[in-house]
Amino acid sequence: MQKHLARLVAVIVLFSVAASAQKRAITERDLFDFAWVGDPQVSPDGSTVAFVRVTINAAKTNYDTSIWTVTTAGTDQPRRLTSGTRDSTPRWSPDGKFLTFVRSPDTPGPNAAPQLYMLSMAGGDSWAYTTMPRGAGGPIWSPDGKWIAFGNTATPDEIARQGRPAPPPADGRETDVRVITRAVYRSDGGGYVDTNHPNHLWVIAAPKAPEEKPQPKQLTSGSYSEGGFVWSRDSSRIYYTTNRTFEPYYAETPTTEIYSVPVAGGAPALLTKVNMGVGGLVLSPDGSKFAFSGSAVHKPVLSYTQPDLWVLDNAPNAQPRNLTTGFDFDIGGGVGGDNAPPRAGGGGGAIWTGDGRSIIVRYAREGRANLGMFDAATGKMSDVTKGDQAIMAYQPTRDASKIAYTRSTPTVITDLYILDRASGNAKQLTKVNEALFSKLNLTEPDDVWFTSFDGKRVQTWVQKPPDFDPNKKYPLILNIHGGPHAAYGYVFDHEFQWMAAKGYVVVYPNPRGSTTYGQEFGNIIQHNYPGDDHKDLMLAVDEVIKRGYIDEKKLGITGGSGGGVLTNWAVTQTQRFAAAVSQRDISDWSNWWYTADFAQFQPSWFKGAPFEDVEGFRNRSAITHVAKIQTPMMFILGEADWRTPPGAGGEELFRALKYRKIPTVMVRFPNEGHELSRSGQPWHRIERLHHIVGWFDKWLMGMAKPEYEVPTVK
Repeated sequence: MQKHLARLVAVIVLFSVAASAQKRAITERDLFDFAWVGDPQVSPDGSTVAFVRVTINAAKTNYDTSIWTVTTAGTDQPRRLTSGTRDSTPRWSPDGKFLTFVRSPDTPGPNAAPQLYMLSMAGGDSWAYTTMPRGAGGPIWSPDGKWIAFGNTATPDEIARQGRPAPPPADGRETDVRVITRAVYRSDGGGYVDTNHPNHLWVIAAPKAPEEKPQPKQLTSGSYSEGGFVWSRDSSRIYYTTNRTFEPYYAETPTTEIYSVPVAGGAPALLTKVNMGVGGLVLSPDGSKFAFSGSAVHKPVLSYTQPDLWVLDNAPNAQPRNLTTGFDFDIGGGVGGDNAPPRAGGGGGAIWTGDGRSIIVRYAREGRANLGMFDAATGKMSDVTKGDQAIMAYQPTRDASKIAYTRSTPTVITDLYILDRASGNAKQLTKVNEALFSKLNLTEPDDVWFTSFDGKRVQTWVQKPPDFDPNKKYPLILNIHGGPHAAYGYVFDHEFQWMAAKGYVVVYPNPRGSTTYGQEFGNIIQHNYPGDDHKDLMLAVDEVIKRGYIDEKKLGITGGSGGGVLTNWAVTQTQRFAAAVSQRDISDWSNWWYTADFAQFQPSWFKGAPFEDVEGFRNRSAITHVAKIQTPMMFILGEADWRTPPGAGGEELFRALKYRKIPTVMVRFPNEGHELSRSGQPWHRIERLHHIVGWFDKWLMGMAKPEYEVPTVK
């Protein structure tokens, strides 16, 4: 019997090795064939899920989005529902007979505004039912199915003209001069902030046939934007959130005002004002309460305030109650990778159970993102999903008996599942990358915990090459996340898998300051960033080196945004790294404070403004310590990045290192903002990976890379 078992085990092992040998390593260009699933929406009867499928367009310059459906039986293949290449935001009618969605024209331009479309589930083509100047977005059905609410940013004059061009200026010339009066005047990915076009609430009667031509009705107006639209249970009113402060960055703490407005028309009424940011209002089944996620106000201001789950009575002047004061993890939080669905939209938020006694919401804990259920009275928590995974987008049926969600792991980008809460069973509904991934030799990372210099426990992951041999010596790349209040975890990251496939061991830690480990761990770096987080990172490298398979002479370091900050800082503190790649970084905190796309007027990262906390800004800027840098450095910069403007980061260090004759290269990406690595142009995402690994290949592996050399005259 034992001999038979031994032979059986040997056969299984040989079969596994053979199967693995038939697979190939992932490449950077595999990104072009990736598909993503986003914004799942369950039909009212729970039989079907509509979702957005995202692919890379034929020119590989952008992303196509289309709406698909799949039955929840788990036995059918998904089918495409819409024909456009920029379709998004599917929303079921309450009776499940219609699906409304947003379609944007294929060719962007000044008149290429997104509009609302309707599709009958009985068959036939979809049709547009809005023609709004500046477009329409965010459709929300009323509970009775008679109305659809949406947002629009057109001015009264534009609405009156109904798309007709504006009359020419009196002097015949349209000025291109901008007069700036606010500290926040541009946004990364959005360009200059247009304060003349606030978002307002509209409603339109839901059409049932193409020949119906309902006229939209504006419910709110004025100088302030509104959002977070929520229908009352009887469909008579709509609640919304706003902040009626022109320059909110002056306020020590954020505020949110909650209004309601009758659908029949009339003046909005203030329900209550809350001294905190409010994210995602959701009304209870009986209409008596709201649930939302938000961070409590602290005085003095903290660098990081962990988000909690709150309930708020639907009554004048009510104030929210924190349900999760004893739950020390991130409500609504997630973990970061480089392959969340670009352009898909959607998300989650709080979900009331059908009886109104509990609230389901995503939470992030120790590099995982799962769904938890919290008692609406006591806050007592129980798990809805478990596992080494990241739940990304999710939506329930009306009674919350079923929840559709997308899930990612280190070896899965995103796929769609349906959870039956009564049984606790989840079925996988899509395998959108199966054809590609069945050919790839992908591996799970090692989960490693270590004790830092002051006794704190720190988590890191180690992604090894697919053909890893513990008896060999490998080069190491330390990859640092941004934020700094963010987290790596159990989510797919193409960059890490590809670096490992190229023969590198990739180490990606969550140092102090990271989320998913509690309030104290996240906020401990306040007024000390960069600082002790650098020590955590170096100890993570040491922990992996202890295992005996790392060549200590071949260490590389990289990171983006806050990871770029720490990459710059590290090379001013140590010379242990043979090469560094700093991405969308900050090298001069003072320069950044004056030029970033958001105003840090509160003492969260620093104790004041640069002219108040002079030593703080100076001492924690890598440019101050540039004379200590001996490490060859590459800088990856987006030319349209306003979150970390290049002039406050890599441009400065590049020029300083050139002056000092330290090997350095600056790689600039036209028209790319801060999201280059996650949703930038696909070709640019590939070229970014080429350059990062190319720099390490040169300095860690000794490969010839003439493109990084300055030619010499013979």
